[in-house]
Amino acid sequence: MAKKIKVALISLGCPRNLVDSEVMLGILKKGGFGVTEDFNNCDAAIINTCAFIEDAKKESLDLILQVAWLKTENKIRALVVTGCLPQRYHSELKKELKEVDAFLGTGDFINIAQTLKDILAGRPAKKDPGKPVFLYDHTYPRELITPKHSVYLKLSEGCNNNCSYCIIPSIRGALRSRGIESLLAEAKALSGRHRISEINLIGQDITLYGTDLKGAPGLSGLIRKLAGLNIAHWIRLLYTHPEHYTDELITVVREEPSVCKYLDIPLQHINDRILKSMNRNTRKVDIMNLIKRLRKEIPGLALRTTFIVGFPGETDEEFKELMTFIGETRFERLGVFEYSKEEGTRAYTFPGHVPEKIKRSRFDAVMKLQQEVAKEVNRKFLGEDLEVLIDEKADKPYNYIGRTEYDAPEVDGSCFIRTKALYRPGDFVRVKITDTLEYDLIGEEQ
Repeated sequence: MAKKIKVALISLGCPRNLVDSEVMLGILKKGGFGVTEDFNNCDAAIINTCAFIEDAKKESLDLILQVAWLKTENKIRALVVTGCLPQRYHSELKKELKEVDAFLGTGDFINIAQTLKDILAGRPAKKDPGKPVFLYDHTYPRELITPKHSVYLKLSEGCNNNCSYCIIPSIRGALRSRGIESLLAEAKALSGRHRISEINLIGQDITLYGTDLKGAPGLSGLIRKLAGLNIAHWIRLLYTHPEHYTDELITVVREEPSVCKYLDIPLQHINDRILKSMNRNTRKVDIMNLIKRLRKEIPGLALRTTFIVGFPGETDEEFKELMTFIGETRFERLGVFEYSKEEGTRAYTFPGHVPEKIKRSRFDAVMKLQQEVAKEVNRKFLGEDLEVLIDEKADKPYNYIGRTEYDAPEVDGSCFIRTKALYRPGDFVRVKITDTLEYDLIGEEQ
């Protein structure tokens, strides 16, 4: 029997990119390749890159150069770079990175198996990414990278919002929603292979799901059908846009027991002038009214958001307005980014770019404020009895690490659990919270 060609893949960036990596791994396994995590003991290496902001591009390039050294030293036979970076910069990359055998963009990564076969057989490989029009469906194999009990379900590809700071429409194309039957079929297939406890719904803006499909039920209809399958105890909504909330969506989140009372709503800013410059079609009053309504109509809701500081032209007064809003609104979960000047976006040409030193100081100020808010939020859980999803075993003095429904995987806090019982990842336990930290909880099983 011929020895299997071993391939190592690393996925950078967001969960949307991770799903693409999982599909590539599925295609490779179906194509007869062996998969390993060891870049020092493989025949071919794949790097699925991110190019959303400057830090992500630097991380991608640094890793490519490290793996390219392995190719130069004849430690690997093939190197393929996929995803957002080659989609955005393939011409420049081809000139500078001769060690890379092929570049596959966001629309043609499904050709990964054939591309590797061509390279290893000495045949010319496709070098130029195609237009980002591809949309995967349930018929493609998928090999999970995430813990098997917590999976991502990608509802759509691309985006139509065209925020002035964002390169995603250029990299990923226009909004393309998957059919609801394809999504349900994929969810059922995943649950047939794995014991799934949590399904995380993702897309660039999942509140737009189905708006490009004639007669589609939209996000609220999808959630009801998905909940009706009784596959996962938790269904989590990630990446929602404040402009596109509907009465029906709010009702579904409130009424469906399996839907986590957790909403991720990246707001980006609160000042009206900045929001308009960002091409965000919501204003301060709209945002405040939405938050007030969500908290009133969905008891026990946790809100997660992100903001951008240092957007071109942001004044001290506009930043103070943002700080006041954060302090008064008391978001349960919050992230912040320094504005990244990205060529190809409209904001790239805007006047008044904020110096890096000021952006950093504003970032630090928001994080310091949110640390105090997060402490207060967590203190409210002291003595409470919460349901916690076990993610993994822990080192002493704790036994397990898990999450509440108010914490998304990777981006939010954890719950450190003491118990004498034995559990598996994916189990749910009732935990009494005995101590609280800035972002994490400590508890004992009840």
